[in-house]
Amino acid sequence: MHLSENEGIEANTFVVTGGLGFVGSALCLELVRRGARQVRAFDLRLTSPWSDDLKNHGVRLIQGDLTRKKEVDKALRGADCVFHLASYGMSGKEMLQFGRVDEVNISGTCLVLEACLEFEIRRLVYVSTYNVVFGGKEIVNGNESLPYFPIDDHVDSYGRSKSIAEQLILKHNGRPFKKNNGKRLYTCAIRPAAIYGPGEERHFPRIVSFAKLGLLPFKIGDSNVKTDWVYVDNLVLAIILASMGLLDDIPNKGGHPVAAGQPYFISDGSPINSFEFLRPLLRSLDYDLPKAALSVSHALILGRMFSAIYTVLYPWLNRWWLPQPLILPAEVYKVVSK
Repeated sequence: MHLSENEGIEANTFVVTGGLGFVGSALCLELVRRGARQVRAFDLRLTSPWSDDLKNHGVRLIQGDLTRKKEVDKALRGADCVFHLASYGMSGKEMLQFGRVDEVNISGTCLVLEACLEFEIRRLVYVSTYNVVFGGKEIVNGNESLPYFPIDDHVDSYGRSKSIAEQLILKHNGRPFKKNNGKRLYTCAIRPAAIYGPGEERHFPRIVSFAKLGLLPFKIGDSNVKTDWVYVDNLVLAIILASMGLLDDIPNKGGHPVAAGQPYFISDGSPINSFEFLRPLLRSLDYDLPKAALSVSHALILGRMFSAIYTVLYPWLNRWWLPQPLILPAEVYKVVSK
């Protein structure tokens, strides 16, 4: 399959849910660069570190809640392709807001699917997570043939909700539109590794703030355990290529998009121990990795203690004055068991 750099982008309208975020904003700007007719960034926030740059490049910012049908419909109406990046509960105290996690990641995804079918949007790319197949046990050289991790065995609501959402997205692949005009919705899922790059706002600032406070006293687990990472520009390229793979008008393909119904793991292809990956960053800030090591079992005990404390503090989890927990059980597994 030979496609031009801008196949399916020029003269098309795109919606990026979570478009004011780290990855979403980078995706919006790349779509503009490639000649999209219109790019809409749909986000709960009205401003972010990237919002001014997006506006300066002609991206239309739409503030709205993914869990409200009218707001989702308003954002998606008239689009040719949707990139569904918005989610909730990936790390920190958000992970413990179970109701909101399910509301955004599952119910919100259902509203996106309904809008795509109602407005005959033919391409939907879902940005998922490797957690749909991962539950704390080491995976070596895994690929897309891995089965989904059992829903009821997930250690966190984020992984469970994203797995449900991804399966919903992929099951809707090939679904005909109501008008029965021969056109269909085509879907696929991207499963990124841990994401890094300039401006990353979720993991690295938290790690650096703990280092400043002297709250990184130990490493966790075996130093031989490695994790996959993906640079933000590489991820954006993969997402755009996935959207091209959903085109049903490619010559010699018989109207069957090559990416339709498929999940894809995306990484830089260079797994590394998470603590070693962080070493250059911490050293550049005059910090260093801790010398002491904490066993996985003890780290899990610590994580469960923080989980219990923050569960008691549930009514205040979204308050700015409540700091992030040092670590939670699901985060222990992500660090030491990939």
